[in-house]
Amino acid sequence: MCGRFAMDQTVDELITEFVIVTGEQPENWTPDWRTGYNIKPTERIATVFESSRDGATPVRRIEGARWSLIPSWAREEKLKYPTFNARSETAASKPTFKSSVASKRAIVPARGYYEWKTAGKTKTPFFISEAEQSLAFAALYTWWRASPEHEWMLTTTILTRKAEGPLAEIHDRTPVTLPRHMHDVWLDASLAGDQQLVDAAVDASRNVELAAREVAPLGRDADGPELMEPVKPLF
Repeated sequence: MCGRFAMDQTVDELITEFVIVTGEQPENWTPDWRTGYNIKPTERIATVFESSRDGATPVRRIEGARWSLIPSWAREEKLKYPTFNARSETAASKPTFKSSVASKRAIVPARGYYEWKTAGKTKTPFFISEAEQSLAFAALYTWWRASPEHEWMLTTTILTRKAEGPLAEIHDRTPVTLPRHMHDVWLDASLAGDQQLVDAAVDASRNVELAAREVAPLGRDADGPELMEPVKPLF
């Protein structure tokens, strides 16, 4: 599961790499999302994807998206079930996500994410990240609008997989975090996606070494770098 994550200034380096591929100069480019340390579902987050029109060469784009995917066929913005995460094991077959797996795959850059370990009635928060590296979450996206009179809205979801090793001691799910060699493969809009591609992303994500540190309880509206500071290391 990935229910909250952080995106600080260290993520800018990874985003700059994505921007350069678009042909833009980073100094002339203005993001339409905010840096945050306690980003929650339905908030606007940085999303990298490729798209094409009328068979043209796909173009890489980086835009702010609503973090909670709305399938294109949905009649209302508010759904009866959460869509900020998508299970990798079933994403290619679920009606909500399968068309996005096929042709609308994305990356969400992050510094790390928060997860809670539950013991009885006690929930202990941890911040999970890769040392000195930004993370690239495998994601899916859609364009949605309530009616032809409304503006199109970009929406996204983060893929998750079964947690393994020490991370499983905290929670049974973890985001699918892509190593660098998988970035272009996952974003390639000319490649028809299926469960095999999702499984390849999951396998590659196992090579990303994540570490967890216990942090202080997160207030719902708290937002600062101190939220990532360790209380004590777990492993």
